[in-house]
Amino acid sequence: MATALAVSVLARRSPLTLVREISWGVLPLVAGLFVLVEAIDSTGLIGEIAQILKRAAQSDPTAAALGSGSLLAFISNLMNNLPAGLIASEAVAQAHPPRLVIDNLLIGVDLGPNLSVTGSLATILWLQVIRRGGEDVGFLQFLKIGAVAMPVALVTALGARLLMG
Repeated sequence: MATALAVSVLARRSPLTLVREISWGVLPLVAGLFVLVEAIDSTGLIGEIAQILKRAAQSDPTAAALGSGSLLAFISNLMNNLPAGLIASEAVAQAHPPRLVIDNLLIGVDLGPNLSVTGSLATILWLQVIRRGGEDVGFLQFLKIGAVAMPVALVTALGARLLMG
């Protein structure tokens, strides 16, 4: 907020213009996503996920890395990558998997949301900006492109990380 105020002062523009451009409707969504993570944590599900991840990584780190990264990519589209990433982060903190697994989880949570509009908060925000500019990108239009682009990018990135050792 201080930076935004300073930029407004230096540009000699009213900060009210900036305040009007903020997507205020997204704030309840973000708050809801954090509530969702806390609710899931209170059920003990994150601890179970951590145990599954730990066992998989001990059994076969390569398969665990590929499987967990791929699974997280698709889960990010079902629940959004913000809560999915927070859940994965907590599971990693509890499971202490190898670096390969952690890296592939990061790849999954980063690239996976490119499949659907709902996968990423950033995508939701960008689509609002695009709509304000007069363009309309619908769910199915985004999904058609994402269904081609995301799996190719995901497989390439996961495979490249495996080749790095």
